[in-house]
Amino acid sequence: MRISRDQAQQNHDRVVTTAARMFRERGFDGVAVGDLMKAAGFTHGGFYNHFKSKEALSAQALDQAFRQMDDHRAGMESLDDLLVQYLSEAACRAPGKACPAAALAGDVSRQGEPVKQVFAEGFERMVESMAARLPEGPRARGEAIALLSRMAGALALARAMPESSELGREVLAAALESCRADAARLTGEANQNPRS
Repeated sequence: MRISRDQAQQNHDRVVTTAARMFRERGFDGVAVGDLMKAAGFTHGGFYNHFKSKEALSAQALDQAFRQMDDHRAGMESLDDLLVQYLSEAACRAPGKACPAAALAGDVSRQGEPVKQVFAEGFERMVESMAARLPEGPRARGEAIALLSRMAGALALARAMPESSELGREVLAAALESCRADAARLTGEANQNPRS
């Protein structure tokens, strides 16, 4: 029985959405195609009706994960809101819904160029979004990269520890304090040196 193009697209989208979540939870190599298709509600054999390879799916799922983060960041009122939510224990314990940079950077380093390219494009959008939240100036991009690197690193480290680990909570709290201090410093510098 043939399905409509709309239904085929919905099925495709469901597989990509499921993969975006599962890859962030388990990594690319931690998700077998059969398990992924079963979680999406399809048979293993249907995979190749939608994707040439697991790498092709990985690239699409990673793109979707970054776009979900783009949408989430767009709804944030302030830089502090972003910092607090990103470095929260809730984000730490829900990698399937959280930042793909923190969840998948290590995995992406072992993937092919198409996946690496999608990662670079997604992280670039994160940098642009963060830089737009900082005072304008020649250092905004570099400061945005530094903040995001610290945030993603802290989240990845905290996730690597048992949920009961006090050290994991300390990592998140220290990163939040450090990022907040840098944001305040940058804002203070901008207020002391307003553009003419």
